[in-house]
Amino acid sequence: MRVFIAGATGVIGVRLVPLLVAEGHVVAGMSRSEQAAEKLRDLGAEPIICDVYDLERLTTVVESFEPDVVVHQLTDLPDDGAQVPAFIPNNERMRREGTGNLLAAARGVPVIAQSIAFTPVGGDSPSVREHEDAVLAAGGVVVQYGLLYGPDTWFPSSLPSAPRIHVDDAARRTVPLLNAPSGVIILVDD
Repeated sequence: MRVFIAGATGVIGVRLVPLLVAEGHVVAGMSRSEQAAEKLRDLGAEPIICDVYDLERLTTVVESFEPDVVVHQLTDLPDDGAQVPAFIPNNERMRREGTGNLLAAARGVPVIAQSIAFTPVGGDSPSVREHEDAVLAAGGVVVQYGLLYGPDTWFPSSLPSAPRIHVDDAARRTVPLLNAPSGVIILVDD
């Protein structure tokens, strides 16, 4: 299967790419950063440097790769959880405009999109619902992850409140969803 991962250098993406490659999938990993290209190559992906807000280029790169599925792991969040409030507008733009652009570029290709199974910082966010509704309206799969913990997360050595999921488990449990029917899937610790 040909898998296009937007947000391939994110905390789940960097774990998901090698899992998919190990299963024999051909993976394109998209990131905004030129510095990410080498990391993506090392993980076994074809690096695609593109900004999700550049719809024309995004459409070109997605169509050129000819994916069987598009995996949306894009967020715009800080490495330090204490800085989340300052990033809320950027992440809401990602949910709305970024998701809209990715769905438009995918044009009928199944999309699996990251979402959340918890109330975001700052309270309930209409952008989460809009993001999920857009993915479902396009026939995609919404994956609601619990709060991530483990290496490279905001909780590297402690457990966040429930619902939660270890980041490695989140990536591992995402792999079988490549063939999932449209709907909402919640991935949290047992």
